[in-house]
Amino acid sequence: MVKDGKIRVADTKDGREICLLPKMANRHGLIAGATGTGKTVTLKILAEAFSQLGVPVFVADVKGDLASLLFPGEASEDMKARMTAFGLEEGNFAFEGYPAELWDIYGKKGIPLRTTISEMGPLLLARILDLNDLQSDILSIIFKIADDRRWLLIDTRDLKAMLTYVRDHEKDLAGDYGRISPASIGAITRSLVALETAGGDQFFGEPALNIADWMQRGTDGRGVINILDSESLIQNGTLYSTFLLWLLSELFETLPEVGDLEKPRMVFFFDEAHLLFKGASKTLLEKIEQVVKLIRSKGVGVYFCTQNPRDIPDGVLSQLGNKIEHGLRAFTPADQKAVRAAAESFRVNPAFDTYETILNLGTAEAVVSFLDEEGIPGMAEKVRILPPQSRLGSISEEERGRAMKASLIFARYANPVDSDSAYEFLQRMGLEEDAKKQKEQAEADQAKEAALLKKEEAKAAEKEAKEEERAKERQRRQAKSAAKSVAGSVAGTVGREAGKMLGSGFGTFGKRLGGNLGASLGRGILSTLFKL
Repeated sequence: MVKDGKIRVADTKDGREICLLPKMANRHGLIAGATGTGKTVTLKILAEAFSQLGVPVFVADVKGDLASLLFPGEASEDMKARMTAFGLEEGNFAFEGYPAELWDIYGKKGIPLRTTISEMGPLLLARILDLNDLQSDILSIIFKIADDRRWLLIDTRDLKAMLTYVRDHEKDLAGDYGRISPASIGAITRSLVALETAGGDQFFGEPALNIADWMQRGTDGRGVINILDSESLIQNGTLYSTFLLWLLSELFETLPEVGDLEKPRMVFFFDEAHLLFKGASKTLLEKIEQVVKLIRSKGVGVYFCTQNPRDIPDGVLSQLGNKIEHGLRAFTPADQKAVRAAAESFRVNPAFDTYETILNLGTAEAVVSFLDEEGIPGMAEKVRILPPQSRLGSISEEERGRAMKASLIFARYANPVDSDSAYEFLQRMGLEEDAKKQKEQAEADQAKEAALLKKEEAKAAEKEAKEEERAKERQRRQAKSAAKSVAGSVAGTVGREAGKMLGSGFGTFGKRLGGNLGASLGRGILSTLFKL
């Protein structure tokens, strides 16, 4: 809650109010503690206070109990007891709901939340796809090829089309971009298909999130709390963490430098923050650290919510000036070492042992340290966290549905838009190439058919000429045979009669012999004379 322009977070046992200064809220913060120690309630009261100050807020709702920020709390017996303990029954404490927008990457429990492949960029996308260094370099080259050709990479279809194009034209591209291994292209494609199967394809598309829509105020001047449902998203820790990193990067690149303000322009709460850093490459960790360091000057505060401070890399942890440490449990020597490290990160308070105190904190109790007016960390304080003004617990599906439809920006993002991008361009180019190939093939087939027809006609003409020649030859042979037959018959008859006359002197045998010899002689003479 807000009191005298400050964010009242907790009270000490002796009744002193512990407040977070709005002008120091962009120096980032940490909310840590074991399961069940009250981290979510602490997050809620901070989000409520920032909203009251007119500061837009983003929270990742991992357990599904932050959407209840929309609705006012109820005066249960436990709540009444807590209000009495803090002296709130007569103060300005009142149960109230807050202006909020519900978001969901999968579009089921909130407004669909999308970005484009190009806006995500190759570095973060490589992390989502779990690529090695070589594959990450090739993915960067693919982005470069698309940029050089002004092909938009909006959704996963565009990226798959680009992968296919690069694979098919690898030899043509090698001169300008170097050799691109088909095996690496195949590995990237398989990772992309796996991401689509896990539902990641729904995150990439249009209309993409306009970050200005997350920096709105309600009609009453309170900052809008943007609640990302992450119950399903957290199952894909890589996609969850990469989305949050993209969001920070987008803010860093979009917002102008403003320096120190009286209050932040926006505040982010990242639950399950350890997922941001789990498995991150050295390059990515350096980018995270850089963004966290520099985004402060853009007026943005980032608060990491996790179970143990050791989940946060030292380079990032050193940037977190406001700390709220709920109870930690130490069952092993390693746990004890982690608790001691957490205790030593606080400025010593001689009134108590920070290490022992952290080990023995109850629910809704914490050790806190906030920056003072000069930006100096305050002394560690053992405190009791105030109760939230909004409802505790989750909301019903009916309430969620009504809240979604009541949103003024729901219609802007509800329906996906399929813009003309790399996939469509490459598809058209492929169709044009296919049409060209089909035309060239048709012309080649026609030419081949004409040549074949001409060859067949030539063969037919040659065959016909040969048939005519053979017919003439047959006629000549028939005429020659007929003439030869007739002449032979005549010559034989003449020769036979002449032979008979000559052989009559030898009796009947002489006649026969003479006739035959005469016939043969006659045929020979005529044959010689007429060359039959």
